[in-house]
Amino acid sequence: MQVIPAVDIRGGKCVRLLQGKFDQETVFADDPIETAVYWQSLGAERLHVVDLDGAKTGQPQNLKVVAHIVDKLDIPVQIGGGIRSVETARLMLDLGVERVVIGTSAVLDRDLARTMFQTLGEQVILGLDASGGFVATHAWQEISDIPAVDFALEMEKLGATRIIHTDIGRDGMLAGVNLDAMESMARAVSIPIIASGGVTSIEDIRALKKLERLGIEGVITGKALYTGSLDLRDAISAARK
Repeated sequence: MQVIPAVDIRGGKCVRLLQGKFDQETVFADDPIETAVYWQSLGAERLHVVDLDGAKTGQPQNLKVVAHIVDKLDIPVQIGGGIRSVETARLMLDLGVERVVIGTSAVLDRDLARTMFQTLGEQVILGLDASGGFVATHAWQEISDIPAVDFALEMEKLGATRIIHTDIGRDGMLAGVNLDAMESMARAVSIPIIASGGVTSIEDIRALKKLERLGIEGVITGKALYTGSLDLRDAISAARK
C-alpha cells in the first residue's frame, strides 16, 4: 500500500481547505514545488496534486506550477482539478503527469466518462468524493442524490480502472479515516481503491493496511503531514509491513 502526500495548489501556493470549503483555507507553503521535492526526499513514491483553482473554475489554472513539479520529481505525479475533457486530460499528460483524476465531469456526462476511461485507460482515475454516502461535485460544493457505491459500480462498468474515494466530511478535520465507507467501497468494486479524507495518524495507516487485501492500494494524506500529526517516513514504513 502506497502512502501518497497531497499538494493542493491555490493561487500558486500550497494550501489545505477544511472539508473543501474555499473560505476556510490554511497556507502551508508559498512554494508547492519545494514542498513536492521535500515529500519525495522523505521517501514518497507518488505525489497527489490538486489544482483547487481548476476545480472551482472547471479548467486547470496552475499549469506552470504543475509542469515545474513534474520536472523536479523522479516519482510519478497524479493530478486532479478542472479536468473535464479528453483534450484537457491530454494536456496534463503531455506535461509529464502520469495520471489525471476526473470527478465532476464523470457525474455530469456518462458518455464523456466512458470515452475518458476507454481512451486513456490506466492514465485516468475516477475521483469519487462523497458526503454522507452520496456523490459530491463541483469542488465539493454540491451534493447529489447518487449513492457513492452505486456510482462506483456504474463507473466500473464504463471502464474505470481505479478510484480515489474521499470522504469529504473527514477531509482536513484530522478526525480519522472513515473505515466503514472505505471497506464498503472496496468490497463493492473489483478495481483498486485509493483512500482519502481524514487520515490523521499512524493508526489510520495501519487500519487501512488491513483492508489492502480488499483492494485498498494506497492512501492520500495532506493536512496530517503538514501539521505533524503524521510522519511520512513512519507512515510509509507501516504501509510496507
